[in-house]
Amino acid sequence: MKERHRTSGRCHCGNIRFEFDSGVPRSELPVRVCGCAFCVRHGARYTSDPGGAIHVEIDDGALVQRYAFGHRTAEFILCRRCGCVPLATSIIDGHTYAIININVTEDPDAFSRPAASFDYDDETVEERLTRRKENWIGTVTMPALCINRNFLWITR
Repeated sequence: MKERHRTSGRCHCGNIRFEFDSGVPRSELPVRVCGCAFCVRHGARYTSDPGGAIHVEIDDGALVQRYAFGHRTAEFILCRRCGCVPLATSIIDGHTYAIININVTEDPDAFSRPAASFDYDDETVEERLTRRKENWIGTVTMPALCINRNFLWITR
């Protein structure tokens, strides 16, 4: 049986937390830096493992904001209280995929591969979704979030 590697992460105030489970050691996972203005301004560094799984917990759904721009094919999950962006999700063919921001993990330095910078502006929507299906975390468990006048709450 292949060894599993678990990584915890959270926004600064702890309202949004996750456990990321991967068959790949953190030191071998890819580190990506997106060149879009949103990611640059947040200083995010992302990673994922298509064979991995992420479990997200949220204390107060009213403090969670989903932000989408451009093609609106991904949603960045932000904490309204502290402003952190712990992860992004993309729903493709009814299936949720995710990436994590390694800067919010308990040991970001363990992700030691050099960061690769990417500019996805020239991708078509189809290319973008195909790339995510191949590279993003394929098993995502998180509370269902509903939108009402731009405020979110957790449904159970």
